[in-house]
Amino acid sequence: MRHSFARQLVWLTVALGAPVAIGESQAPSAAPKPWKVPRTPDGRPDLQGNWTNGTITPIERPAGQPRALTPDQVARLEKIRSDTIEQLARPSDPNRVAPPKGGDGSVGAAGGVGGYNYLWIEAGDRIAVVGGEYRSSLIVDPPDGRIPPLTADARARFGEMVQRNRQFGQYDNPENRPLAERCIMSFGSNAGPPMLPNYFYNNNYTIVQTPDHVMILTEMVHDARIIRLKGGDRPPPHVRPWMGDSQGRWEADTLVIETTNVHPLQIFRGPTDYLKVIERLHLVDARTILYRFTVDDPRTYAQPWSGEVPFVALDEQIYEYACHEGNYALSNVLSGARAQEREAAAKKTP
Repeated sequence: MRHSFARQLVWLTVALGAPVAIGESQAPSAAPKPWKVPRTPDGRPDLQGNWTNGTITPIERPAGQPRALTPDQVARLEKIRSDTIEQLARPSDPNRVAPPKGGDGSVGAAGGVGGYNYLWIEAGDRIAVVGGEYRSSLIVDPPDGRIPPLTADARARFGEMVQRNRQFGQYDNPENRPLAERCIMSFGSNAGPPMLPNYFYNNNYTIVQTPDHVMILTEMVHDARIIRLKGGDRPPPHVRPWMGDSQGRWEADTLVIETTNVHPLQIFRGPTDYLKVIERLHLVDARTILYRFTVDDPRTYAQPWSGEVPFVALDEQIYEYACHEGNYALSNVLSGARAQEREAAAKKTP
């Protein structure tokens, strides 16, 4: 850092204990102006821009940890993360030995052909800070920071799903394949609701406002939520968009979003007709939106649960996530299955 000769002379004089006459040029600068909430033309807080919720704070609190971490704990966890990123980002050895093959002859689980190297991964490298606390989990209620136990009904539903996958195979038909693989929905509930980090990459969002609507675009799989601000009737129960039906309202300077009618195949723990998600977005400073959410599904959870996630301003562009560009896997799987059926039919022909 460079300083003027005059300022260095003042510092030297103070260090020597001599009196100092501070002229106008050395007078203390005026106190910074207090931050004011930026507002749209209709007077609402301006949430527009690009934001990220990437963090290394887990959704659920690890056993034995308090709600707030100490600075020493934070430094240690962030150092581990930094060292891991540095190690994973090193160039790989092109002559390395191939991993052992799985039982089906493919490399790794589910035919793992290798993923992106860490140049393309941006999972977050900082502990989430909310209200001056270094948080050990994004969930704040229940107080233990854990998702509540499943109800008996939910355990039965999930048990049936596991049994069905074992009997028929999770990938037995296109409809059963994961939504993220089919480029329909982002994995890990990135788009929500609730909007949570996926701890992998593309934890970025764009918010656009009008007096009647708010649009939240999720970078991962380019999911776009349209939140209506003028109310209106909810769709009937059988009409269930992927991210549900979202209606918003302003409570003072907080945007409140209430979502129902979430699609049952939404990846976030299989919602039921009873699921309701309440989200609150509040601009706390020039670079932070505090995002609070509550998940209430009495057929799935023993009680509602809530969390807080800081959305931090992203000083970069968000680019198109062209998920299906050059993705031939599903068509190849289906064409291979049809070929097997033709071969079996030919063997039965006398």
